[in-house]
Amino acid sequence: MAQEISPVTGIIEEDRVFLDFGEHEGKSLLEIADTEPNYYEYLIDKKNDGKCAIRRSKDKIFRLHVSKTIM
Repeated sequence: MAQEISPVTGIIEEDRVFLDFGEHEGKSLLEIADTEPNYYEYLIDKKNDGKCAIRRSKDKIFRLHVSKTIM
């Protein structure tokens, strides 16, 4: 059975990864993909630029962070 790979999270399911910043804080990536397709594209661009990371917090929830560092 082939597993679909997310352009933002890789093999982690998008409904298990939550945004940890901004006006969409607390929403899952799956919800963002359905309701805010432009913002989802922004997250894909940040991932491709190497400016986002997924971290697992102490409460076992995956959280997406985007770096605002300018190089």
